[in-house]
Amino acid sequence: MTGRMLVVLTALLTAPLTAGTGAEQLPSSSLELHSEVDVAQLLVLEKTDVVMATGNLNPSHYPAQRAAKVVQHYLITRYGTPHRVITLERVHKASAEEVAELGRKYHLELSVQETITNRTESVSAEVVFPGGEGKAAPLVQATCDGLLQINTQVLDEAFYQKHRASNMLVSAENIPGIYGYVDPSMEALWNLGKVVSSEVMLRESNESTLYNLAQVASVTQLETENAQLRFQYQVLLHEMVSQEIITWKLLVSWSPAEGVRVLETEWIPKCEHCVTPPNH
Repeated sequence: MTGRMLVVLTALLTAPLTAGTGAEQLPSSSLELHSEVDVAQLLVLEKTDVVMATGNLNPSHYPAQRAAKVVQHYLITRYGTPHRVITLERVHKASAEEVAELGRKYHLELSVQETITNRTESVSAEVVFPGGEGKAAPLVQATCDGLLQINTQVLDEAFYQKHRASNMLVSAENIPGIYGYVDPSMEALWNLGKVVSSEVMLRESNESTLYNLAQVASVTQLETENAQLRFQYQVLLHEMVSQEIITWKLLVSWSPAEGVRVLETEWIPKCEHCVTPPNH
């Protein structure tokens, strides 16, 4: 089909990573283990170079999966905690339409799973990718109040009190480590990394991207005089279409009462003269 190319996901995941602007190399085995995209749902990634399809969409193809991944990032930023993380389970139905002076709007019926309890919830969502030359962040409308019924208060409070009371500030590197292993003592920090990374991935997403958190390269707890815990994260984001690994530094705070706040974000270029992404 003119202006359309089909990319087999298996080849995409096993191809050499592009050492492009702002990208770093990561072992392919690590990416294959930590990618949360369901390979069975993404046997084919469909990109359209000229005109994107409208009307009903194949739920397993790239346009629907890309929009659904944006919904996942949005839900994590809204409901995520160190002990509540949401993954995309399946897209059941998808359609798209062009909206004048707004952009392309996607209507989605999907299911998500909370990874710690394995509870599955249904979600209806709308995603708008703004048109024009600017790289504005997608607009998302989605709710899943069933996720709030997963009570993480006891676990979150225990994590909070442990790190508030400790005389030693926690730090860690390479979460997950080799072969995808996450030490149980680092699980909450890994989950918090997913939550804060989702804010960046949501902001950076457009109709040509598919983001996933590959690894927390480092996390360091910082001193603070207020009630919030404060952490400096350096995360590696896997952009699956371009195969780039993009590094971001994030200053974040968290407490059970106030939730997650991303205070500062900084894109870390691979080269001295790399250009800052257009959203900044």
